[in-house]
Amino acid sequence: MNTGYIPPKRPPGAADLSPITAPELLQAAARHMADRAATYDAAGGERSMARTVVAFNALTGQHLSESEGWLLLQLLKDARQWQRPEYHADSAEDCIAYAALKAESLARGA
Repeated sequence: MNTGYIPPKRPPGAADLSPITAPELLQAAARHMADRAATYDAAGGERSMARTVVAFNALTGQHLSESEGWLLLQLLKDARQWQRPEYHADSAEDCIAYAALKAESLARGA
């Protein structure tokens, strides 16, 4: 069964039991984004949030911004991460990817 999880790539010779490093997590998040872009979006990457918040706002009468949409997904991944005591790699790596997308959106003023 394909869960969509893409494990971090460790450098050759790295111990599999060593703690994952921040740069490895960033690389894993980037691979998640590229994989999802190929599956759901375009070659330019994950850009579904703008359409999502337009639909959400139309249905609810709210005024959620694209950046707030990314924040919402980031909070969802954090909530899932903290729901159990053990580390959940997919939630952690997705949260990193959503943080980057949120920052990009904020920088654009979206």
